[in-house]
Amino acid sequence: MTAQDHVHTDPADSPLGKAVATYRDTYAPELLYPMSRAPKREEIGITAANAGGRLPFMGADLWTAFELSWLTPRGKPEVALATFTVPCDSPNIIESKSFKLYLNSFNMTRFDSIDAVREALVRDLGAAAGAYVGVRLVLPEQFDAQPLHELSGLCLDRMDIDCDVFHPAPELLTAAFDELPVTETLTSNLLKSNCLVTGQPDWGSVQITYSGPQIDQAGLLRYLVSFRGHNEFHEQCVERIYMDILTRCRPVKLQVYARYTRRGGLDINPWRTSHPAAAPANVRNARQ
Repeated sequence: MTAQDHVHTDPADSPLGKAVATYRDTYAPELLYPMSRAPKREEIGITAANAGGRLPFMGADLWTAFELSWLTPRGKPEVALATFTVPCDSPNIIESKSFKLYLNSFNMTRFDSIDAVREALVRDLGAAAGAYVGVRLVLPEQFDAQPLHELSGLCLDRMDIDCDVFHPAPELLTAAFDELPVTETLTSNLLKSNCLVTGQPDWGSVQITYSGPQIDQAGLLRYLVSFRGHNEFHEQCVERIYMDILTRCRPVKLQVYARYTRRGGLDINPWRTSHPAAAPANVRNARQ
């Protein structure tokens, strides 16, 4: 029996916000808590019946784990960074606290090799997500080569604007439909939402690249700030932003990419695109 046999729809039943009496430090893939993407997608108008069952976007959730350790066959600890690529067309997300608890279960587990560690991660995460999950492990000798880079584009935060709406307000989005189309990349470091279950703050930076009618930048910034009081998981916030921009501003092409600060040694960086494109390099920014 795999984690995929226990797909959940209610985040309140997840480990989030609950005390953990005993942390497992030996391999326990059953700790993973997969949650169906479907209910939250239905809220924003994405259902299985849409466009013959096709999603209105492509993309992936790019995770980074900063706290991964295991034992060699002789009992010596090893450490690594790990990056995970979860395709957005997987039926499930993996609840982040369960992901952390699962990774902690490696701490006192002996593996024959780093390849065995990677194989376990690919197997277990794929079973939970319901699709192949890419895994890359970065060993300590490679740590110094890991880059740090801010999202590129024109930063909206330069504007001095009034903000008085703190729940998602797509009506703030407007575009110049009667003017020539543009192609531009806009960024903001002011994205903040809250955990769907605990209400704890989630801090992020967002990059929006589009071609089409020029989006009013002040309205877009006010819209992004409007998530400040909103409770939703990272992946769900990015898909809501994508769908609101797509619906209200009607771009020909659109990409939305957010990098959230880490919690529990994990960061989650969802990326959604309207067209085939290379995934962003999973490079952390200063706040991560």
